[in-house]
Amino acid sequence: MAIEQTFVMIKPDAVSRGLVGDIISRFEKKGMKIKAMRLEMADPEVVAKHYEVHKERPFYQGLVDFIQSAPVVPMLVEGENAIAVSRALMGATNPAEGRPGEIRFDLGQHIGRNLIHGSDGPETAAFEVGLWFPDGGADYKVAGEQWLFE
Repeated sequence: MAIEQTFVMIKPDAVSRGLVGDIISRFEKKGMKIKAMRLEMADPEVVAKHYEVHKERPFYQGLVDFIQSAPVVPMLVEGENAIAVSRALMGATNPAEGRPGEIRFDLGQHIGRNLIHGSDGPETAAFEVGLWFPDGGADYKVAGEQWLFE
C-alpha cells in the first residue's frame, strides 16, 4: 500500500456547527494522520486559486463567498491510500445521495452545505497541498505521539 498525502478542508458550516472534532476523529479512527492543520479565515487569493477550475460555473461565486464567510480548517492528511480513504470517509458530494457512515450523509444538510472538501486525485492533492501548505506542513513536528507546533 502506498503512503500518500492529501488535502482536506473542513468547511464553514461544519466549523459553525461544532463538528470539527467529530470529523477529525473519523479520519484518525480510520488510521489517517493529520500532519498539519489550522483554523483560519481563508485567504481570498487562495480560495480563488483553489476553486478556479469552477470559475465559469454558475455556483462559483456563491461557493467562494461561502468558503470565506467563516473559519475553515485546512488539513494535510497522510496515510495508506489517503486520497481514496478520505474520499470514502467524506462520501457523496450531495449528502442525500450518500450512505450511512459517510461524513456528508451522517452530518451534511444539503449539497451547498456538505461540510468538507477533499482532493479527488494525486494531481489535485499535490496542487491543493501546495496551495494551502506551501511549506509542506514543515512547521509541524512529531514528538512521540504528540503533535507540536513550532
